[in-house]
Amino acid sequence: MSVKHPIVSVTGSSGAGTTTVKHTFDQIFRREGITAVSIEGDAFHRYERATMKAEIAKRAAEGDQTFSHFNIEANELEALEAIFREYGLTGKGRTRHYVHSAEEAERFGVPVGTFTEWAPFTDTSDLLFYEGLHGAVATDTVNVAQYADLKIGVVPVINLEWIQKIHRDRAARGYSTEAVTDTILRRMHAYVHVICPQFTETDINFQRVPTVDTSNPLTARWIPTPDESMVVIRFRNPRGIDFAYLRTMIDGSFMSRANSIVIPGGKLDLAMQLILTPIILKLVERKRRALA
Repeated sequence: MSVKHPIVSVTGSSGAGTTTVKHTFDQIFRREGITAVSIEGDAFHRYERATMKAEIAKRAAEGDQTFSHFNIEANELEALEAIFREYGLTGKGRTRHYVHSAEEAERFGVPVGTFTEWAPFTDTSDLLFYEGLHGAVATDTVNVAQYADLKIGVVPVINLEWIQKIHRDRAARGYSTEAVTDTILRRMHAYVHVICPQFTETDINFQRVPTVDTSNPLTARWIPTPDESMVVIRFRNPRGIDFAYLRTMIDGSFMSRANSIVIPGGKLDLAMQLILTPIILKLVERKRRALA
């Protein structure tokens, strides 16, 4: 971790809602005048889209039905760890973009399913912000988690996560329900062994739980709305968290454990603003004092 160059990492699997959380962080950064450089987990995929499809087919032919972007070996996590380490030491680093859509292809000038060129971070920034699949990975060979000063997990219950992914991939990427289902099945091994363990490394987890029937996510016609959900917020270290203040400010909230508060789903943005703003300000103030 770094006092002079702090790193904030948001981790969740595909379809979990990390992009929504990023928007909340963007609001905090803009309101508080904080300059953040952002990197996306997709930038550290090892393969472009066509190459990834070929690799999946090759491994399937060899009997491996579990290879996906969730896997450690499908990503350049050594590079991600190195960039976290470099930024923590110097405030410098680099990133690129993985182009998902025709709109992004037009903006970046490269084909869909490929990467842009690597580009250096801006010279001055208050912190580094990561959002993706592997921001809290810690294994025998790679340890990204050790370099992040604040690690956030975004973890909807699994049926809700599947519903969100199915609807997103069908609407935004044109995939069939069957194709998305195949992806989910292929990812399950890595979900258990790579994604889930990260949520024991995170400092705060936000887990959305639907209050409507999601028993068959493959036939759900719509994604449960925030008002049809509750969110469980778990703090790894609850010391210093003013739960009484949060309960007063967030109508309908209650404590479920000594380190967990439950809120109505529609209050998630408010809760994140209340919880995360002082933490971010503390990181930035500590940085500025160290550089003074």
